[in-house]
Amino acid sequence: MITIKDASFVKSAEKIDQTLEEDVCEVAFIGRSNVGKSSIINALTKRKGLAKSSSTPGKTRLINFFDIKFSNEEEEFLARLVDLPGFGYARVSKSMKHEWQKTLTKFIKERESIKLFVHLVDSRHPNLDIDREVSEYLHEICRADQEILIIFTKADKLKQKDVSALKKIYPNCLTVSSSNGKGIQKVTDEIFSALFGMKLDSVH
Repeated sequence: MITIKDASFVKSAEKIDQTLEEDVCEVAFIGRSNVGKSSIINALTKRKGLAKSSSTPGKTRLINFFDIKFSNEEEEFLARLVDLPGFGYARVSKSMKHEWQKTLTKFIKERESIKLFVHLVDSRHPNLDIDREVSEYLHEICRADQEILIIFTKADKLKQKDVSALKKIYPNCLTVSSSNGKGIQKVTDEIFSALFGMKLDSVH
């Protein structure tokens, strides 16, 4: 079984020139403010409080870097999680929001070490225009060596009939809950496979 054996916060960056060198493959987490990015990162790494959420949705404008180490009991694989600022809800001036978006767009488009985009969507609100626009944008810029993984968060808030309805629209979707851990191992497996091109039956 693939596990994230170790995880540590490295640094935060407000500007592109403050970001880390592209020396390891990266997973970029992107999602609407309050979608649960920090909670998912903490659940994946089993490090409570590793990623900190802002008490004011949309306030955080930093790009946060976390180094992680995958293990399959025989071998270790280094990678990095990149927590991108949440979009929407930001209670700031239009000019400041424009600057954030410019920085974020440049980072996403030009960062060659990003091998996987994880687009987090609130499972209770799966069809918002803002998420549709982000999905379209990611598919537009996605390179041949990159993948996009859509994950529906807060699945514990849904009734079973709602989960079934969601899966009818998105047959292969991944649903997770950071509070009860449901779906976290599956997401870990998918991230590992996307980064290292190794299906899990080949590494067991």
